[in-house]
Amino acid sequence: MITGGASGIGAATARRFRQEGAEVVIADVQRDLGDRVAAETGSIFQLHDVALEAHWQNLMATVERRYGRLDIMFNNAGVICGGRNIANMDMATWNRVIGINQTGVMLGCQYAIALMRKNPGTWSGSIINTASSTSYAGLPEDLVYCTTKSAVRILTKSVAIWCARNKLQIRCNSIHPGAIKTAIMDELIASVPDPAALLEAVNNMSPFGRMGTPEEVAALVAFLASDEASFITGSEYLIDGGALAAHPGA
Repeated sequence: MITGGASGIGAATARRFRQEGAEVVIADVQRDLGDRVAAETGSIFQLHDVALEAHWQNLMATVERRYGRLDIMFNNAGVICGGRNIANMDMATWNRVIGINQTGVMLGCQYAIALMRKNPGTWSGSIINTASSTSYAGLPEDLVYCTTKSAVRILTKSVAIWCARNKLQIRCNSIHPGAIKTAIMDELIASVPDPAALLEAVNNMSPFGRMGTPEEVAALVAFLASDEASFITGSEYLIDGGALAAHPGA
C-alpha cells in the first residue's frame, strides 16, 4: 500500500514494487493521476484522505477483502506549505498540514499494524514513513512542514520499538529525502520570480550539483520493504545527495 502514490516518489515506488512482483494499492486524493498510475502499473487505486480515520477504515477493509493480508505500508502522502513562518502562521494551515503529514502517518501505522498482525506465518510486515531532510535542519519559511517531518522521525522509532517489544515481526523505518525532482518541485520552481536562480540553488543543495530522482528514492523504499532488511527497524535513512553531510562553510 502506498499513500500519495499518484505522483512523484509514490508513483515511482508503485512502478518499482510492481517490477518486484508486488500487488500494489495506490491511495491518494488525486483521482485522475491515481487512476492513470494504477492503469499503467496494473495496480488498484482508491481515493483516500490520510487525515480522515474513516478513509483508513474503508481502505483497510478493501485490502483485507481483496488480498487477505498486508505486507508493506509506505506512508508517503504529504504536503509542503512554503511561505508560512512563525510570524504569519495561521491555524487553518497549521492544522491541515499536521493532519496530513503527521496524523496521517500515525493512522497509517496504526491501521497497518492492525491488519499486519493478522498475516499468517512468521513474517508480518514492513512500514516505511516518508520524513525529510528537514527533520534535521529547519526551513525558516516552512514552519509546519519542518515540524511535522521531525515528528515523523520520532513517531517511526516509537512504533518500531513498540512492535519489537510486543514480539511483532513488523518493522518500521523512515526515509529522509532532500531535494527530489518531482512535479511538485517543478511547480514550486516555476512559481517564483526567478526560476533559474531557484533551480540553481536547489541543485546546489547537494555536492553532486543536482536533485535526486523519485526512482532513486523508490530503490531505497524497495530495499526497506524487502526481506533483505529483516533486521532493520527504528532506523532513519537520509537520501539527500550528501547535502547535510557538507559543512555550510565548506
